[in-house]
Amino acid sequence: MLKIGITGGIGSGKTTVCNLFRNLGVPIFSSDDVGRKILNEDLSLKKEIINAFGRDMYCNDGTIDRARLAKFIFNDPRALEQVSSWVHPRVQREFDKWCLNFESRPYVMKEAAILFESGHYHDLDKIITVFAPKETRISRVMKRDNVIIEDVMKRMRFQFTDEERNKMADFIIMNEDLNELLPQVMELHEIFINETKHV
Repeated sequence: MLKIGITGGIGSGKTTVCNLFRNLGVPIFSSDDVGRKILNEDLSLKKEIINAFGRDMYCNDGTIDRARLAKFIFNDPRALEQVSSWVHPRVQREFDKWCLNFESRPYVMKEAAILFESGHYHDLDKIITVFAPKETRISRVMKRDNVIIEDVMKRMRFQFTDEERNKMADFIIMNEDLNELLPQVMELHEIFINETKHV
């Protein structure tokens, strides 16, 4: 079984691409979704976050206040580094356990916004990065998250540049035109299926 990483800058369209692979029957592990679950349910992590940043990082119902946490960590690099050091190893452990359920599959995919930045790309066989022009990405995120351009730019500063991601990735999916996405996904799907046939 191949372990394929899929990443891309904020607003690049990773989720759209992952949905296409999912429709082909490929198991997809969403690091962001699992990270959110851990932030909400891991009691030792909750305690660390409250002790470090205050009780108001969590809502009255015990769930993480994502907007407040994001605003806080994207204005303080040290806070971002601290939270990442708590969350990423836990997400990796969940991924390792999750993979055991799909050992008979040709390949699985791990979707992660900061795959290169976290260093966990070393544990994967191949990496895909999804690319879209910066202006397109900014407008997508402003519309999706109802935020101003300055907020989007702050988040982008904590991610690798497109050039860095493209250089480190094994494959690049261009996401400028929706009509061109499926052929690219199908081509990579065939590559990964064929690669496992020869192992």
